Amino acid sequence: MELRGIHVPLITPFTPDGGLAAHALEALAHAVLDEGAVGLVALGTTAEAAALDDDERRTVVEVCTRVCRERGATLIVGAGGGSDTRRGAAALQELAGADAALVPVPSFSRPGEAGVLAHFEYLAAHSPVPLIIYHIPYRTGQPLGADTLLRLAALPKVAGVKLAVGAIDQDTVSLLGAAPEDFAVLAGDDLYLSPLLAMGAAGGILASAHLATGRFVELVDAWHQGDTIRARELGHRLAALAGAAFAEPNPAVVKGVLHAQGRIPGAAVRLPLLPAGRASVDHALECLVALGG
Repeated sequence: MELRGIHVPLITPFTPDGGLAAHALEALAHAVLDEGAVGLVALGTTAEAAALDDDERRTVVEVCTRVCRERGATLIVGAGGGSDTRRGAAALQELAGADAALVPVPSFSRPGEAGVLAHFEYLAAHSPVPLIIYHIPYRTGQPLGADTLLRLAALPKVAGVKLAVGAIDQDTVSLLGAAPEDFAVLAGDDLYLSPLLAMGAAGGILASAHLATGRFVELVDAWHQGDTIRARELGHRLAALAGAAFAEPNPAVVKGVLHAQGRIPGAAVRLPLLPAGRASVDHALECLVALGG
């Protein structure tokens, strides 16, 4: 399983009548892999997974599985969310065909750091696939210190963390300074990809990488190869694109840009999300032009 590099958490494109546009999803999956992404994430937050029905969720996983197997790419599937540990473990049993599961820290219940550790100990003991912990406290309401993150990193079957804490804080610095070699820290806040790579992150799971996949791959390569001049310059420009892509609730702007480019049949998102305004989409397109894409 390759976790070093860019993984794209695919959006779910919809047809004009509101159904799942499976052919567009498959084409998009191939396109980001063509540009150098090492893998795909199915059923992440960017996929509007909570707004998909069971048949749609199955179709998304089937499409992504087929593409990743054809291309030799890594497939990560979002699963095991919520605050019911047993139900989360049961959901993981359905992912035997994936390379890893992206599992959020329990949300809303705020079980405390000891409870989070016990939750992932249980999941790791019952999961057929490795786990990538999704730590995003501004959604889950549950902060985690570096010591807890390092204890999670030591669990069998825990392969990495998607780190999206909304800042580069002391715990982030401590985690990156002490993370085991076989534990991948992946940037989950698009805006902070470049500085996290500079401190040793393995890569990122990034919604804005739909829009300039090759440039994000280039940034990862530049930092890992020690080309700091190129990495800093490109990192600043990609941060501008990331800021534009998240000017409205994700994935509205990303979908608006993909539709403007003719890559998906419509820019629709499902309620409670609303489509992005034209000004936000235009600004993101301007950032792409500045990148040469």
